[in-house]
Amino acid sequence: MNSSATAVSLREKFGQFTEHWSPKKIAALNDYEIKIVKIKGEFVWHSHADTDEMFLVTKGQIRIQLRNGDVALGPGELFVVPRGVEHCPIAEEEAEVMLIEPVGVVNTGNMGGPRTAVLEDFS
Repeated sequence: MNSSATAVSLREKFGQFTEHWSPKKIAALNDYEIKIVKIKGEFVWHSHADTDEMFLVTKGQIRIQLRNGDVALGPGELFVVPRGVEHCPIAEEEAEVMLIEPVGVVNTGNMGGPRTAVLEDFS
């Protein structure tokens, strides 16, 4: 846990890794984790039965595919996928995204599989 009175630099944190679809914890807020992730290509269709999921784009463009239509996001835009809603993030080019999720949320939700990431602590 980072108890010092210093700001977290998103640019610095994003500069510490290159892999895609592997979220990094950069801070904690009560029972939530603040995560960052680089995405490129298409993820897996999945849902989170017990929690909403917030995507905030900091760089690039992404699309959150939903069964009833897509949501396009650019830098400074966010979207909350409601709990239980099946979705699939996609980015044609590399994008940087911040996620705010309850502690313990698995990136692949109900699907599991090879894209399931072990959360690294970059805080």
